[in-house]
Amino acid sequence: MIYRFRVILDNDTEDDVFRDLEIRETDTMEDLHNIITQSFGFDGMEMASFYVSDEQWNQGEEIAMFDMSEGDNKVKMMSTTLIKDVVHEASPKLIYVYDFLNMWTFFVELAEIVDEAVGTDYPNLMFVHGQIPDEAPEKMFHTDEDFDDDDIDLDDYGDLGFDENWN
Repeated sequence: MIYRFRVILDNDTEDDVFRDLEIRETDTMEDLHNIITQSFGFDGMEMASFYVSDEQWNQGEEIAMFDMSEGDNKVKMMSTTLIKDVVHEASPKLIYVYDFLNMWTFFVELAEIVDEAVGTDYPNLMFVHGQIPDEAPEKMFHTDEDFDDDDIDLDDYGDLGFDENWN
């Protein structure tokens, strides 16, 4: 089967930037990474990761390009993880981050599952909309100042609802 994805650049500008891609369900997440980087004009030489996402685009489990895990905290690897083992109708969304210094962030959504078309080479770039900006869009991060902690008395941590002897 062929998975059709829409890959949307997370940017706060008025211009939408996205690509529609087709890829075999039996290809790896690394193959998906390669078609995404090529379709947006990146050289593919920067670190990248996929993250399983829920319906609200909350970041979940990581599928990494390289194993940087320590101890028993193993992560899935792009090169050995099949697309169909991560993405399916019940879990159609991924977050893709390319170049961790610039944080190019994309929303990847499974749009359709179709039969393989005779004579079509896969992966296949189906549609291009918009030009990627010269620089990654800035991300809005929350700081401690963004949160109202006037109700919390840090000196009275006994009322915070956790066991202080957790070690």
